Amino acid sequence: MKAMILAAGRGERLRPLTDTCPKPLIKVAGRPLITYHLERLRAAGITEVVVNSAWLHQCIEDFLGDGSAFGLSIRHSVEGEGGLETAGGIIKALPLLGPDPFLVVNGDTLLDVDYATLAQAGLGGRRALLFLVANPPHHPGGDFSVAPDGALCPGHDYTFSGAALYHPSLFAGQEVGRLALRPFFERWMAQGLVGARAIDAPWFDIGTVERLKRAEDYLAAKARG
Repeated sequence: MKAMILAAGRGERLRPLTDTCPKPLIKVAGRPLITYHLERLRAAGITEVVVNSAWLHQCIEDFLGDGSAFGLSIRHSVEGEGGLETAGGIIKALPLLGPDPFLVVNGDTLLDVDYATLAQAGLGGRRALLFLVANPPHHPGGDFSVAPDGALCPGHDYTFSGAALYHPSLFAGQEVGRLALRPFFERWMAQGLVGARAIDAPWFDIGTVERLKRAEDYLAAKARG
C-alpha cells in the first residue's frame, strides 16, 4: 500500500511561524511534525509515500528529498501557489499513487495510533473508509456520525481525523483543480460508497499555537511515562 501525506496548507493561523516554515515542518517537541507521520508509516511497513506541497514547497522537498534518509521512497506532488485544497491535491497526485487503495494522512495533525491498524482496516466493500476521533474542545460540533452498518452518515458524534483509505476510482474522471473534499463526502454518503470507523486515539490538529502547545504537552507527558 502507498500513502499520501497532505502537506500543502498555508497555515494562516500559525503565523508568523509559518511565514518562513511550512506547517508540516513546524517543530513539535523538537522534531518536525511530518517526521512523526514518516516514522509511523515506516513502522507500518508502508515505504512508498507521496507528499504534496504548495506553500514553501522547496523547503519540504529539500527536507524530505527522495525519502532515503527516512527509510522510505518519497515522491513529490508540487502544486501551484495557493494549493489545490484537499480533493484537488489528491486528484493531482493520483498518477503517483497507482491503481490500488491508498492511505491519506494530514501533515498538520498528530494522530497517536499504529498506522498499521489504519492500513489494514480494509474498505469493507465500500470505496473509502474515514477514521474518526472524539470531538476535540475546539470542534465540539463534530463532522459525522457512523451508521449501525458502518457507513459514514451525517451527524455530529465524531470529528474527521484527516486519515482515510481511498480507492482511486472514487476520483475517476475528475480534472485537476482547486477542489474541497467535503462535497465529495456528501455525494459518497448519498451513494453509500464511504464507511467510517471511530478510533480511540489521541489526536491533535496543529492549527494554532495553543494547539501546538497542547500536542507538545501530550508528548512530554508520554515521554515521562
